[in-house]
Amino acid sequence: MDGTLVDSTDGVVGAWELFAEKYPGLDVTQVLSSSHGVRTVENLRLHCGITDPDELEREASRFEDAIVAESKKNGRHGIVALPGVAEIMKEIGPYAKLPTPRWAICTSATKNYASAALKAAGIPVPEVFVVSEDVEKGKPEPDPYLLGAKRCGVDPARCLVVEDAPAGVRSGRAAGCKTLALITSHTREQVEEAKPDYIVPNLSRVTMKPVENGIEVTIETD
Repeated sequence: MDGTLVDSTDGVVGAWELFAEKYPGLDVTQVLSSSHGVRTVENLRLHCGITDPDELEREASRFEDAIVAESKKNGRHGIVALPGVAEIMKEIGPYAKLPTPRWAICTSATKNYASAALKAAGIPVPEVFVVSEDVEKGKPEPDPYLLGAKRCGVDPARCLVVEDAPAGVRSGRAAGCKTLALITSHTREQVEEAKPDYIVPNLSRVTMKPVENGIEVTIETD
C-alpha cells in the first residue's frame, strides 16, 4: 500500500525521528533503507529491540499514529495518492465488493493505520483488506497474498501483485502470483534482485479496466 498506492514518506521519516528520541541507538537512515514493506512490529523488534508482545503492539500503534500526525508537520505534504492511482481507482474502485471482488489490498500495515492512510489519500477501502493483524507471517512470506486470493475466491496464479518493496515482490512470487514492481521507494537494482515479472516507474504506466470475471491490465514497459 505505502509506495504502491500512497506516498507516506514524510510521515514515516517523521515517525522514525520521533522514535529515535526514545530509542537513542536508532539509526534512522539505516532503518529507512531496509524497513519498507515489512510489518511495523517486525521493524520495531529488529531496530528498537522490543520483544514483549504487549509493548510491541502498543508501540506499533503509536508508530503508525505518528506517521499520520507527522506527515503534515513542518511543511510536509501529508499522505497522498501516487501517480496513476486516481485514474486506476476511477476504473476499478467499484469492483471490490464481495462476493466477487476483482481487487484487494494486502498490506504490512495495521488496519487502523492503513484505513487512515487510504482515507487521507482519497482511495477506497476494498472489502478484501488483508492487514498485518490477519497473518502470523508477513512479507516476504507468501501468507498475505495467499490469504488475499483465498478471500477473493481466486487461484493465486490468476492474480497480479503490484508492489514497490522487494519484500512484497518476494511475497507475491512465493504465493504463486505474477508480480509488477514499481520504482517508487527502492532503486531499480534493488527491485530487480527480487525478480518481478514486470517493472515500471509507477502506476501512471499502467491501465486497468474491469472485464468479465476480472480486470484487464495493460502495462507500458520500457
